[in-house]
Amino acid sequence: MLPQHRWFWIFILLATAGAGVVYNFVFAAGASPLAGLAYGLCMGGTALAFDRGLILAGLQAHIRRLPAVLFVPAAELAYVAMIVLGNALGGLVVWTFGLTGDPLNEAIRITPRVLTYALAVSALLVFVIRMRDLIGAEVFVNLLVGRYHRPVEEERIFLFLDVVGSTAFAETHGDLRAQEYLSAVFAALAEPVRRNLGSTDDYIGDLAMITWPMSRGLPEARCVACVFDVLDKIEAEADSWIARFGTVPRLRAALHGGSVVTAEVGVDRHKIAYFGDAVNVTSRIEALCRPLGASILISQDLLDRLPDLPPGIQARSLGAHALRGRGQPLSIATLERDVAGTDTVRPLRRPIRAMGRR
Repeated sequence: MLPQHRWFWIFILLATAGAGVVYNFVFAAGASPLAGLAYGLCMGGTALAFDRGLILAGLQAHIRRLPAVLFVPAAELAYVAMIVLGNALGGLVVWTFGLTGDPLNEAIRITPRVLTYALAVSALLVFVIRMRDLIGAEVFVNLLVGRYHRPVEEERIFLFLDVVGSTAFAETHGDLRAQEYLSAVFAALAEPVRRNLGSTDDYIGDLAMITWPMSRGLPEARCVACVFDVLDKIEAEADSWIARFGTVPRLRAALHGGSVVTAEVGVDRHKIAYFGDAVNVTSRIEALCRPLGASILISQDLLDRLPDLPPGIQARSLGAHALRGRGQPLSIATLERDVAGTDTVRPLRRPIRAMGRR
């Protein structure tokens, strides 16, 4: 998990604990701040664990699939249940440690005032979490702190993941069903991307753009591991995909990296955008997947900068290719599983060199 991810969730938990302390001072004249902190932390932690799918994940997934007219009341009822459960847990904690003089049955009972206050705090925090989920965790933090208020030149790795056959799926099943399918595919990317410290920065039609700062994507070949972790996750859930959509998603992937200018753009709607040759080159490499008959392509420039490939993955050179809008041909390799079980092979390695703007 990225440091900013970890700090974000620590902040959310501290906010819930602080809300409990505030309640104690406002409604109980500060009789027991530690009791308020315990109640707030337990209620906030329980609601947060449910929201993130750490508990009752099946119920949460079912609620998310409900139509809008049923989703809102079902979600509210679920949060009420989590708050009641968290309150009972908090009551057990404060009673066990002697932070209240109430008997256990009173300590775990929730009052209408406590429920109303907890729902108001939860609504505010869930709004913040939803905004973070909507625009991406790293983008959310960067916008919040204004990191790219002034353009910054930096080196980044770009991974373009394209869903194969989405147009044909839409023609067969309709646009609404196709959108549900794409949403499910993009949701499947989240955990492998997070595990490999990447950031899903944009969705362009049926394509997801994932990025890493060069210093974070190169170690342990995380940018490469991410691709195969996504493929492994989809393959492991093949039966579920067939039962739900009648097909297992296929992806095409392109990896490249280089110097870009990163800047916050927009007035009414702000967005962090990348400007530079590296983005365009990644797009052109992805377009080569079909004519070259390869599912995963990586530029030789990026391959040369990786310290090593993940175990069981090998690179096979496909030579130099002319890219539209680029003067010089670019050497491309495909990444494949080493089915023979031999040590990772990395053919046609060149000396490592600094990658600058082309």
